[in-house]
Amino acid sequence: MIPEIIILAMIAAFLGMRLYSVLGRRAEHEEEMVANRFERPEDAAPPQAQAVPQAEAPRVENLTGGFAPAIERGLRDIAAADRTFQLLPFLEGARGAYRMVLEAFWRGDREELRQLCDDDVYASFDAAIAEREAAGHVLDNRLIRIEDSTIHSAMLDGRTARISVRFVSDIASLTRDKDGTMIAGSLDDAVESRDVWTFTRNVNATGPDWLLDETDVG
Repeated sequence: MIPEIIILAMIAAFLGMRLYSVLGRRAEHEEEMVANRFERPEDAAPPQAQAVPQAEAPRVENLTGGFAPAIERGLRDIAAADRTFQLLPFLEGARGAYRMVLEAFWRGDREELRQLCDDDVYASFDAAIAEREAAGHVLDNRLIRIEDSTIHSAMLDGRTARISVRFVSDIASLTRDKDGTMIAGSLDDAVESRDVWTFTRNVNATGPDWLLDETDVG
């Protein structure tokens, strides 16, 4: 009887040791897995922060090139309200419009003037053309060169951008009668002309076109 009890005890002890060895190793393995899951090794790279997209800010061109404070403020207001506005392309367009309007006026092209000018300026040009036609006069003027074009003033009036440009140009003027006889001027002698033209545009408009809103001697 005693030998049987001893044998049973030895079997129980053996089974207990086997069970402990299996469960103990499993528990240690699970603890290692938990530690690896939540604890970052010291030599591991820190997680990269994901960039948060930001709303694109209105692009305002650097307009601090020696302008008076009032002009600079006006240009910045226009650029903030109109994301398509850029100073250099505007000046290039203004120079082109200056040439186109003068040449259209000289040849009496009312249709082109209507597209380039607002109602008041167009009415003035139309009246001058009508007076010239009634007198039988024909202009043979030439824009020799635009020597300079600079911003004279700029402002945002509500939703309307207003920019005045001072043009310094050389113009040769010649007037002929209905028979083609020269009655005034000369194409050989260009005269310096100084003009201040104001262009306007609704900043909410879908098109890029500016209209000639005012002309003055500058």
